Amino acid sequence: MTHLDAELDQLRQAIHEMMVLAHSQLEKSKRAFLSFDKDLAQEIIHYEKRMNSMELSIDRDCENLFALFQPVASDLRFVISMMKINSGLERIGDYADGIADYVVDLKKSIDPEAIKVVNLGEMFDITLSMLTDIDVAIDNKDTSLARIVYKKDAELNEINANASNIIRDIMVKDTDQIRPLMFLFSTVRKLERVGDHIKNMAEELIFYTEAEVLKHKGKLSTSKQKG
Repeated sequence: MTHLDAELDQLRQAIHEMMVLAHSQLEKSKRAFLSFDKDLAQEIIHYEKRMNSMELSIDRDCENLFALFQPVASDLRFVISMMKINSGLERIGDYADGIADYVVDLKKSIDPEAIKVVNLGEMFDITLSMLTDIDVAIDNKDTSLARIVYKKDAELNEINANASNIIRDIMVKDTDQIRPLMFLFSTVRKLERVGDHIKNMAEELIFYTEAEVLKHKGKLSTSKQKG
């Protein structure tokens, strides 16, 4: 094993550790929000600093790899992809932290029925499974598993699209719930964005393994058809 190979393996392990922490933060945000656990929410907020520190450390490692080894071909694509995935994981940590903030700020829990009808629990479960999928996909260079992430992201988008009308109707019937319901809607939006970031990670994995850029591909195809 060359020195470069050893450094790339360390980078892969660091991304895995960042992935595990992001998964933990998101899973805790699910429990904190659904059970209105303020202590757990405070724990999430505390660990957000650790995620920020890990992101900076991984960024420095990537910069050192560029400077010291000047990787090319698949090695170069790998480092670029890991940098972008690292950034996406930090953003997921931010969303988990934001959800925890809602739990801390609210004086009472949100109506469980409202949480149920917008399928918030399902959204949490889908995002968590997507994170697991992408972690395994990176470890095994499995682009077929990465592409499964796209289907799950479409499920999140559908739930998000339906949530606004559902929450609006509840607000009309119970105006006392407007503030907590706004927090509920914002949580739905955050989880939809988490799905977007994980989908972007899947695109980065495919870029690394297959040298294929998927970002904006659908938009470009649509534009060509219109032209």
